Amino acid sequence: MMNKKNKLFISCDEASHNCDKSQYNEASFLEKIKLSIHLLYCQACRKYSKNNSKLSTVIEGSNVDCLEIKDKQKMKDCFEKELKQQQQ
Repeated sequence: MMNKKNKLFISCDEASHNCDKSQYNEASFLEKIKLSIHLLYCQACRKYSKNNSKLSTVIEGSNVDCLEIKDKQKMKDCFEKELKQQQQ
């Protein structure tokens, strides 16, 4: 009986990992249950989970324009050129 009980209680490290996986729909059913049990008694992990959800929501709702690969390469080349000049 005690062995089964211990398998349901997880550490905060495992809970944060399960929280991350859960947000990206990568957590198994058992991992979600373990996380739910952990969140019942751990205030720090509840706060982590809440903040993680907020961050995901903000990122999903943002309109971020990313540089194209050619522009990134141009920037990298300029940086490396300047770095070489500074090292001489």
